[in-house]
Amino acid sequence: MLYLLTALVAVSVVSLLIGAGSVGPGRVMALFQGAVDSEAHFVVWELRMPRTLIGLVVGMALGVAGALLQAVSRNPLAEPGLLGVSAGAAFAVALALVLGASAATLRISVAQLGALVGCICVLGVARFRGVGHDPVRLVLAGAAFSGLLGSLTALILLYDQRAADEIRFWVVGSLAGRRLEDLVSVLPSLLVALVAVALTARPLAALALGERAASGLGHRPGLIRWIVIGCVALLVGAATAMAGPIAFVGLVVPFVARALTGPDIRRTLWFCLPIGPLIVLGADIVSRVVVAPSELPLGVLTALCGAPVLIAVVRARRLPML
Repeated sequence: MLYLLTALVAVSVVSLLIGAGSVGPGRVMALFQGAVDSEAHFVVWELRMPRTLIGLVVGMALGVAGALLQAVSRNPLAEPGLLGVSAGAAFAVALALVLGASAATLRISVAQLGALVGCICVLGVARFRGVGHDPVRLVLAGAAFSGLLGSLTALILLYDQRAADEIRFWVVGSLAGRRLEDLVSVLPSLLVALVAVALTARPLAALALGERAASGLGHRPGLIRWIVIGCVALLVGAATAMAGPIAFVGLVVPFVARALTGPDIRRTLWFCLPIGPLIVLGADIVSRVVVAPSELPLGVLTALCGAPVLIAVVRARRLPML
């Protein structure tokens, strides 16, 4: 854990030093040493600092949400982006924007509601015989659901060209141009979700033994599932409201965490907290420099990097059930 925290601090510093513009590490270091540079001051404190802080929170939220979704569905391929939870949040925000929503708090509530509906649909599919116990079929069902929502979002783009540029952000996903106000507005719901996760971690670990075992230990599996669904909706909705839909983070982060800690969901959740921001910020840094002076959308980069991980997991000889 200490190595992960050290790496996270290093990546956060690099996030402040490097960008697609003309303000490079030298000017940033001079600024930190007291040099007067109005352009560097604006870039670092008004652009890169909010971007870095939001990247930290988005990575934590998506990593923990992915681990929770995989645990409650007992499916190692369950991921908010793959199963339509992020798409539900993005579609809800796009619809709200077309209908005239502008307040950040309203967008957050709408995104969380859309994520909740998407999460319920996903786990509803998982309850069907033969689908919930087959990881690949569940992902295919989620992909179909995501495709449907993506098509509806495209129709919204055609319906209202004036909002097309703003809606396009929710379709692709990016940390660019985000403000600290966006982060402050989601903190209450994130704190509620994290407290609920801390309270349900132990019952969720018992649920991994089976419903009968969990009931025998004094837990209520149905209530645990609903609490976890609510936590996933709050986390994914908040992350989507800040950065748009970012796929595969919720798949890769728990995968790496379990490789380091084993199958215990309690330890997995703890390790998701630094691994998620580490992956998101690392990908964001690469997205700034790979096509400089332009920027590659973060959602595109995570999809390019996460798809091979998904293929590797699917092609494994024995796909583990959680």
